[in-house]
Amino acid sequence: MKLPDAISSPNSKRVKNAVKLLKRHSRKTMGQFLVEGPQAVREALERHAELDLPGQAPGTPDWVGSNVDPQGGVIELFITEEAAEAHLEFVETVKDCDIRWNIITDEVLTELSATVNSQGVVAVCERIDVDLTSVIDKEAQLIVVLSQVRDPGNAGTIIRLADAAGADAVVLTSSSVDIYNDKTVRSTAGSLFHVPVVTGVGVAEVTELARARGLQVLAADANDRAHDIHHPWDTGLDLTARTAWVFGNEAWGMKEADLELCDASAAVPIYGKAESLNLATAAGVCIYESARNQRM
Repeated sequence: MKLPDAISSPNSKRVKNAVKLLKRHSRKTMGQFLVEGPQAVREALERHAELDLPGQAPGTPDWVGSNVDPQGGVIELFITEEAAEAHLEFVETVKDCDIRWNIITDEVLTELSATVNSQGVVAVCERIDVDLTSVIDKEAQLIVVLSQVRDPGNAGTIIRLADAAGADAVVLTSSSVDIYNDKTVRSTAGSLFHVPVVTGVGVAEVTELARARGLQVLAADANDRAHDIHHPWDTGLDLTARTAWVFGNEAWGMKEADLELCDASAAVPIYGKAESLNLATAAGVCIYESARNQRM
């Protein structure tokens, strides 16, 4: 396949506009974010094609304002010649979908990439978050809420877990990490394009709506009142019920004010000598216990 000439200058207007998205302020202003790596880009392109989203025609402005209703479409693809030859399906998809694409040199890739060893492909995508009321409804069975979760790796891993467990949505409160942080996006391994994500809401708003829609609200917290997640029936906790799980900060857990917004607490028992579990690990246990019980 004959490829177009490569963009070799980091000062290219297209490159400079994309590089801006490495900063949170620009992501918010432009309504876009960067997706890096073959796995995540593949998921973004597949979602774009499945939803039959329009591409960005030549002459379209290089930014999409935050007031534009986002659909999570791929706006532009940057790919090295080596990566294009290894992933010909990416080139075919962007052509079929009329998505703007560029061959770039390694020097340009270094400007666009937030990783040390990039795999040669970066996509510019529209933000993909949705409204809270669109995901917490009478059909929702399992909702994952992250309250004051600050580590991007933890947030991304939990989104991946929620996707794997078949959760209906993940909600990140306004005090949590930016979902479009490059490390968060990479940590989702493409699951960001599978499970609906809500951002920028308060934990009180989430818990109130969840309860109004008939979901029980459970805090993942090892306090004196917490149920044992491995023996919930002993203390009357029903894990077959529709549930919104709330996970707190990595360092201090759930604040008392947030615990009071929940119906009950549950904790993962420690059988060995470890002081505690990593947040994402504990979240995986809780989310899967609900998913398993709801499917029994």
